[in-house]
Amino acid sequence: MSTQADLIVIGSGILGLATAHRAHRAGLRVHVIDESERPVSSSIQNFGHACFTGQADAFQDLADVSRAGWLQASEDSGLWAAESGTLVPAQTAAEMRVLEELSAHRGAEQVRLLSTGEIRARLSNPYLDTVGGALLPRDMRVDPREAAPRLACWLESRGVVFHRGERVLRTSGGLVETSRARHRAERVVACPGLGLPHLFPEVAQRIAMTQCTLSMLLVERPSHLSRELAMLSGTSLARYDGFTAMPGAAALREELARREPELVACTANLMATATAQGLLIGDSHAYDASPEPFLHEEVSALLLDRASRLLGLRSPRILQRWQGRYADAPGMSLLIERPDEATTIAVVTSGIGMTLSFGIAELVLAGGDSPDAADRPRTAVPALVSAR
Repeated sequence: MSTQADLIVIGSGILGLATAHRAHRAGLRVHVIDESERPVSSSIQNFGHACFTGQADAFQDLADVSRAGWLQASEDSGLWAAESGTLVPAQTAAEMRVLEELSAHRGAEQVRLLSTGEIRARLSNPYLDTVGGALLPRDMRVDPREAAPRLACWLESRGVVFHRGERVLRTSGGLVETSRARHRAERVVACPGLGLPHLFPEVAQRIAMTQCTLSMLLVERPSHLSRELAMLSGTSLARYDGFTAMPGAAALREELARREPELVACTANLMATATAQGLLIGDSHAYDASPEPFLHEEVSALLLDRASRLLGLRSPRILQRWQGRYADAPGMSLLIERPDEATTIAVVTSGIGMTLSFGIAELVLAGGDSPDAADRPRTAVPALVSAR
C-alpha cells in the first residue's frame, strides 16, 4: 500500500484540481492521481469563460462560491483571472427582450443593459448591427491553457502529491487501485470526466452519458480588442439555462431558426474570448458516445464569419483549430453520487465545468448534493470540509 492520505482526488482536470485546492487549504493531506502527465482534455480545450450569470437560478449560490474560489486560486497560484465581465450584443428586439427580462429578474448588478452606442464602443465595432446589449459584470475570464497547469504546479509546490501516468482501474471504500500501485485514503473524490464509463460504467449507463464535441478556433487577436474580452451572442441566450428560463426565450429560438438556420443546425453557441495567445472563437455542439475526430470546415468557417461580423474582424488569421470535448448527459448538468461512505463521484455533465468547478469542489467536500438531484437518493457522508 503506497499512500496514506486524508483525501485522494482522481483526475487532475479543473474540477479535480479545484477539489484538491479547497482540501489543501483546509489542511488535509491530499494526493491526486491522473493517467496523463499534464492537463490535456476538457479543462484546456474550452474558452476559459466563467459565465456565472448565464447559469440557472438553482445554481447561483454555487456560482457565487465558485467565483470566490477562482479569485482565491488566482491569489494563491498567480493564474490570470480577469473580472471584466461579459458583453452580449443584441442584434434583434427578441435578443434584447431576453436581456431585459433577465435584468429585471436578477437586477442591474448582474445584467447591466447597454445602449447601441455603448455596446458598439465596448466591442470596438462602430458599424455593428445592434439594437443594444448588456454587460454581465460578475462573469470572469481565465486562460484555459494556463489555469489548470499553473494551479497544479502551485499545489505540488505546497505539498499536494501527484501520481501521474497512473490509470485508475477501480476504487471502493477508500482503496484506489491503479496500473502502478494501490493507494488508500480516508476519502476518495473521483472526477473522471470523460473517463466515467471506464471507472463507473454502471453509473454512466444509467445517466445515458455521452460526449459533446465542439468545433473551436484560435485566431490572431487584433490590437483593438482587449485581452479581457468575453462575448456571448443571441445563440447563447437560447442555450444557457439562466437566459432560457426567461419568457422571451421561446420567441428568440423561433426567430433564430428563421434568421440563422445554419447556426441552429450545428447547435452553435457563438462566442468569443481573448487570451494572451489570441482570440478563441466557437463553438458548435454534436453528441455521440463515440464521436468521430473530424472537424468540418464549413462549420468552422460559419462560426468565424459570424464572430467576425460581431467583432468587426477583417480577414482574421487562423492560428489553430481543434475539437473540444466534454461529458454530457440528458436532463442534468452535474452528477454527484456516493457509491459508498468513502467515495464521491463528481462529474460535470454539461459545458459549465470551468464556470462552477470551485463551487462544486466545496459542495462535494462539504457532503452536499447537486441542485440537479432533488429526486435522486443519496448516501449521507460526513463533511471533509465545512461549507462557507
